[in-house]
Amino acid sequence: MTDLNTLGLAEARDALRAGSTTSKELTAACLKAIEGAGALNAFVHHTPEIAMEQAAAADALIAEGDAPAMCGLPIGIKDLFCTKGVPSQAGSRILEGFLPEYESTVSGNLLGNGAVMLGKLNMDEFAMGSSNETSVYGNAINPWKVDERQLTPGGSSGGSAAAVAADLCLAATGTDTGGSIRQPAAFTGTVGIKPTYGRCSRWGVVAFASSLDQAGPMTKSVRDAAIMLETMCGYDPKDSTSADLAVPNFEALMTGDIRGKKIGLPKEYRMDGMHAEIDKLWADGADMLRDAGAEIVNISLPHTKYALPAYYVIAPAEASSNLARYDGVRYGHRATLDAGDGITEMYEKTRAEGFGPEVQRRVMIGTYVLSAGFYDAYYNRARRVRTLIKKDFEDVFAAGVDAILTPATPSSAFGLGEMTDVDPVQMYLNDVFTVTVNMAGLPGISVPVGLDSKGLPMGLQLIGRPWEEGDLLSSAYALEKAAGFVAKPTKWW
Repeated sequence: MTDLNTLGLAEARDALRAGSTTSKELTAACLKAIEGAGALNAFVHHTPEIAMEQAAAADALIAEGDAPAMCGLPIGIKDLFCTKGVPSQAGSRILEGFLPEYESTVSGNLLGNGAVMLGKLNMDEFAMGSSNETSVYGNAINPWKVDERQLTPGGSSGGSAAAVAADLCLAATGTDTGGSIRQPAAFTGTVGIKPTYGRCSRWGVVAFASSLDQAGPMTKSVRDAAIMLETMCGYDPKDSTSADLAVPNFEALMTGDIRGKKIGLPKEYRMDGMHAEIDKLWADGADMLRDAGAEIVNISLPHTKYALPAYYVIAPAEASSNLARYDGVRYGHRATLDAGDGITEMYEKTRAEGFGPEVQRRVMIGTYVLSAGFYDAYYNRARRVRTLIKKDFEDVFAAGVDAILTPATPSSAFGLGEMTDVDPVQMYLNDVFTVTVNMAGLPGISVPVGLDSKGLPMGLQLIGRPWEEGDLLSSAYALEKAAGFVAKPTKWW
């Protein structure tokens, strides 16, 4: 069997169980692909020795029979997840040299079930960004290329998206605070699902905005997403926001039969200036689901227009609180001090050197909206808007809608540098279709559906009822089958 790194999780799992390949062979193929893909800058901490040891252990477990679904499958881990004894920097200089003495619950669930860790993946600093251009490691590069430009793989999980799209790993972990799984998945022709808030533990995941952050898988197919998500999920008493709910067999629930399902199209997502190709893709996606037996209905989510500004009050506010712990005292980067400098100077110099411009911007915004005199005017008002956004979704689902179909992004992948040189608000607008899902705590998935006129992938988003990821995955599977998206980037790296 050749080109083992191009397999998806389901294909590789079946091949391992059939004995037609081994985890060591799969892992070696991925490590070779990673070695030849330095130009993508997707992997930033390499762990080949650990990977081969884990692969050997997985092969032994598979030989005994009855191995877990993820056993022996090589994956990449986003740098936001703490991994025991392996650098975990969250893409930031301020965590330089940090080697956790513990494993995040999500990565622990995966590794404990036999998954193989190939290394840590590039990301925007502290997950703050939509293009993977704020990383201390430098830009991650989209493997899709249609002209002389280097394209963004999206963010913040840009390294994860690039690695999966370029077949450097079979799948990867990502995190999603305002669209950071779904937007990069759409930009790279991959699948990314953000589960319901509380479905995956946040313990050991470096925090950006605690009420919004959720881990999820980035994969080559919807079936692969179902397989990986089941292993990632589970109740965790170490996380006070973790839901004490049984984890279903998502793959078994993924029938793809959506006959009689009611799929909503929110009129508020048809925005002024939306690219014509995105609008057509959305209409085509609705037709695909209709042809598969679903009923397509128009719905209203009236507070959608307030979601982005409310998000960019709440997220920076929580970030400013979470990032206060990085002070150079206990771990990570500490600035060199001058004679006579005290603790205040150490804090100031360490944070100025350790945090990049985007993180500094969001910390300052967050501190401002939480300050005396502005707390009620900004933060509390944004929280009230968030409640209204959540109620919009509750009303639609109560009216019998099973899932909601929307665009995933306002465009296909853009060139690196094209947005960072203009008003930061233009970059923030990349999250316009995704932030509502985080604000309401709902599950959402991006599925590749077609190519634009330049030949770049475009995705559509499906939003589901809370805790019904199985039903959402089934609808996404129907869309995936109807779209028949099989395009891959032409190797140039």
